[in-house]
Amino acid sequence: MSLVAVTRKEYLDSIRSYTLIGLVGLFVTFTVFLAGIQWIPNLPGVSVSGDTNTLALLNSMRQPSLYLVPLVGIMVGYKAIAGERSSGSIRLILGLPNTRGEIFFGKLLGQTAVVSTAILVGYGAAALVALISYDSFALVEFGLYTLLTLLYALACVSIALGFSASTRSRTRALAGAITVYSVILIFWDGITALLQTATVGYTVPAGEQPAWLSVVYGLNPSTAFANAARAVLPEYREITRFTYIETNIWVDWYGFIVLGLWIVIPIAIGYFCFSKSDIE
Repeated sequence: MSLVAVTRKEYLDSIRSYTLIGLVGLFVTFTVFLAGIQWIPNLPGVSVSGDTNTLALLNSMRQPSLYLVPLVGIMVGYKAIAGERSSGSIRLILGLPNTRGEIFFGKLLGQTAVVSTAILVGYGAAALVALISYDSFALVEFGLYTLLTLLYALACVSIALGFSASTRSRTRALAGAITVYSVILIFWDGITALLQTATVGYTVPAGEQPAWLSVVYGLNPSTAFANAARAVLPEYREITRFTYIETNIWVDWYGFIVLGLWIVIPIAIGYFCFSKSDIE
């Protein structure tokens, strides 16, 4: 076996267990439904340029995607290695000519491929609906947004796999991944808002946010994903305002750096723990 073989096995296992089929169905249903909802938020003083139909679709998909993609990534990735250790099948895999690195990164690539396939099929279905039914549709811009979503998915799978590789228990891996999901998507903004209220007040004029607080807001991977989209798609920037991080110290393309950190750090920690652990 090799890295390619482990990756292929992960992908084929997801097909045999109907995981991939279920995820594809979920994303197709989700995106096709949203393709029929065209809404541009009313932003006083902002004139929206670009293809309004495409912006409407991206706006409809933005918030649900921020929550659905991490949820899918975590549910797919948390059991990748911890599940093998709980069942004892990890000993069989290691008994084949595999290194731990091949197993770890094969799992990462395989699980990411599963989530990416679901996203690509789902977003492709939405694009098809848009091309057929919209008066105009910016396919290139939508394609760029889709690629950014794949990067966001990789970060989410990396977080889940990091927990999966750091423990031998599926329950602990799931608990850790759910905790991170909750902190990132439910509690992060609330905690940061409390810090803001305690340090500078409840309301802060745009552009006057302390630099350190803007950095805390920007380190959230979901915010980083939105910032990366704003950096690549100037029109998208017009419908997504982040007044709380609009300071001289923070620019949109930093979102790529933050997403990169959320990919590299969990992978590094997970691989280190897995490479040093005793397999019983």
